[in-house]
Amino acid sequence: MSSRRPQSQSTRPTMRDVAERAGVALVTVSRVVNGIGAVREETADRVHAAISEIGYRRNEIARSLRPGQNSLTIGLLLGDLTNPFYASLAKAAVEVMSDAGYAVLLSTADEDPEVERRAVGELIGRRVAGLIIVPDQGDHAFLREVNGHDQVPVVFVDRPATGAEADVVLVDNEGGGRTATQHLIDHGHRRIAILVAPSYYTTGRRLRGYRKALRHSGIDADETLVVALPRGTMEEASAATHALLTSHNPPTAIFSTTSFLTEGVLRISRQLGARIAVVGFDDFKLADMLPTPVTVVTSDTEELGRRAAHLLIDRIEGGAGPFQRIVLPSQLIARGTGETAPL
Repeated sequence: MSSRRPQSQSTRPTMRDVAERAGVALVTVSRVVNGIGAVREETADRVHAAISEIGYRRNEIARSLRPGQNSLTIGLLLGDLTNPFYASLAKAAVEVMSDAGYAVLLSTADEDPEVERRAVGELIGRRVAGLIIVPDQGDHAFLREVNGHDQVPVVFVDRPATGAEADVVLVDNEGGGRTATQHLIDHGHRRIAILVAPSYYTTGRRLRGYRKALRHSGIDADETLVVALPRGTMEEASAATHALLTSHNPPTAIFSTTSFLTEGVLRISRQLGARIAVVGFDDFKLADMLPTPVTVVTSDTEELGRRAAHLLIDRIEGGAGPFQRIVLPSQLIARGTGETAPL
């Protein structure tokens, strides 16, 4: 994002116009124009023909004056890098950027607004061409000040930002939460607990989907089954699951809103020998290899990174128009734990 809205119309042809005319990907045009990376001769000829037809001309003055374009470097600011979700997102974004001739500076704020603000300032100070940010829960109005002079394009990914407008790529968290809960309802469950990790957006939308599924099925929500965890760790999920399953009126199913929480649920339910249905949000390693494979709601995390990278390249290369909000679908993978019927 820049802190300003892109102009609604551009009279100068952009790389995206070339890509559409040539019938190729934007990164292919970037490779041909910048002379970076391998492109088949036949494809390169189509790109050059499209350039001639629409009169595209790389804006060398803008490239030399726009901070960051000198270095062809992108800043990628993520959450907790120990989370496989962010590792997968970063891998896909870096691949797209690398193919288009951009290097990537990777940084993390780990959900700390002050750390994020400093990191954004440092990345802009390094003259990056653009930023992909997983925003924390803080107010991002500071971008008007930090980015006001440089006008570096920004794309938010996984969550929208508060106090700032930009392109954003999201997952359908609410739809996924509703799908997970409805799946348990369809298998006969009425007392469905939900473990909610702290998040101002993603898990909050998953909780909203949970509530909608209950209302749609005429089930009154029992607030004692809605467990908000302070940090969202596996240990907290284990303790919460133990408390739920040993209560006087335990749930017959649990919806866990992150993969870390799902691991805690599975650990304790196995230790207690409890017959409990489980659906988790986000897949995790070996989930399909457990004695009872884990039913999950998941999304294409790599596609999330790719879409964000393509959007940013488009803005860097002169793409105008209203900011885009792209929502990728989530899907349920039924493997076993979510199909356990209540006793």
